[in-house]
Formats: sequence, C-alpha cells, structure tokens
Amino acid sequence: MISPSATSPGLTTLDDKGLFFRTAPSDARGGQILADITKDTKVSNKSIGSVAVTYTNNDYGKGLADVYAAALKAHGITVTEVAAHEDGKADYSAEVATLAAAGGDVLAVIGYIDQGGKGMIQASLDTGAFDAFVLSDGMIGASLTEAFGSDLNKSFGSLPGSLGKGAGIFTTVATAGGIDPSGPYTGESYDAAALIALAIQAGGSADRASIAANVMGVANGPGIKIYPGELGKALGFLAAGKAIDYEGATGVNFTSVGEAAGSFLEKEIENSKFRTVKQR
Repeated sequence: MISPSATSPGLTTLDDKGLFFRTAPSDARGGQILADITKDTKVSNKSIGSVAVTYTNNDYGKGLADVYAAALKAHGITVTEVAAHEDGKADYSAEVATLAAAGGDVLAVIGYIDQGGKGMIQASLDTGAFDAFVLSDGMIGASLTEAFGSDLNKSFGSLPGSLGKGAGIFTTVATAGGIDPSGPYTGESYDAAALIALAIQAGGSADRASIAANVMGVANGPGIKIYPGELGKALGFLAAGKAIDYEGATGVNFTSVGEAAGSFLEKEIENSKFRTVKQR
C-alpha cells in the first residue's frame, strides 16, 4: 500500500514487512507545524493566548489533537478544552456550548470539510461562540470558503504541500484534467498512484514484492527528475534501463521507513478564499 492520507504517528513504527509507504507526512510533524503557525499568527491584531480544540472521534482526529495540544502547551499557549465530535450529526450546538464554556481565543477544528468539522464551525458561527478557527488539513478546501464566505476571514491552518517546481506543474496538470488541485491530499494521491505504476515498470512485474522492492528507488533516485505530467516519459526511461528520481507534485522524498519527510503549506483565509502564506 502507498497511502496518500494515512497520517497516524503509529504507522512510523508499524512492523509492515516493507509493504507500507505513505506520501503524506506523519501527524507528529503536522501537529507541531499547526501549533507553530498558531503561535505566530495574530487574530484581530492580537497574539493567540488560548485555544479550544475539537476533533473528529477517530484515530486521525485523536492523534493529531494530542500532538497539537502538547505543542501548544510547549509554546506557552493555554489549551482550554479538548473534546471529540462525532461525524454525521445534524446539530453540534451542544458540543460547541461545552467548548464555549471553557473559553478560548480561537477554536481549532481537527476534522473533515464535509462532516462534523464543518458542522462545528456552523454551530459556532450560529451561536456566536467562536469567530476564528484553526483548521487541520482535512478542513482545507474551496468548499469550506464557499459555504461560509467572509465569516472565516480570521481563520487559518495548514496542510501537507510544497511550493516547489512540481507543485506548480501539478496545478496546471490537475486543472486541465478537471480536478481541483487545492483539495486535501490531492497531490499526495497523484504521487501515490504514480509511484505504484513506476515501481511496476522498474521491476518489470506487478507482483507486490517487486513493487515494494522498487518504490524507494524510483522515489528517491538518484536519476532523471520526473514531474507531474511526465509519467509516460518516466515509464520509457525505466523500460530503457535508465534510473529516475520521482519528484511529483509534493517533492517526494521517503525516509528510511518509507514515509514522506513532509513539507506543509501555511494557509489563511483572505477575502473569503484560502491563500498560501508560505511553505513550512
């Protein structure tokens, strides 16, 4: 398996027999980056001193919330409450009331853009409990700003991504294919699929052992740099016995255990749209 979105820190030490890879970086890094951004961001010209945290009640949500809360505390930021929410509910006013009672300059929403995370934002805005939100990777996408518009102009977050050469090319390639390149894990998904195809060609076999044995070679090089839209060319190079170094959409570079070292994009909402501030 090459997962584009499995981010649990526990997968780093999984005894996977060399069969598991991921193009998404671990939440151990993602939570730290999100906390760093929170520390560095001002809301209404004031530094953030306290944060309430809500997370979707699964391994992704709990794992990222734990890392994020610990990193906030290390920065000297007060964590007023950490509470789970369930996806698929029609009303989240009770959950928001609990978080509002604890207080906080902002509400960190660790969840999904089309599930409970969106519901928590809706209930917060409806009740006036919070008007500024810290958004995890699963909460960042055009559909969120389309739903809430200028109500989110104080909000910010992060998601895995790169401002490198491959990211720019991927935007063009994805758009031409009718795909929104800004969605969560879109580039990582492209890269995961590409690596499987390239590893099959490199080993001359679709056998899983052959794929697993060749993934690191095509991902980390050394060899000819390969970017989005160049898969046909890459397959030709491999068929001719030439080595490649797949950069892809996300600047793919695997650690020794086969997971993305990971860069992140700091995002803020300005004029009702997500804007990339910088790469971290």
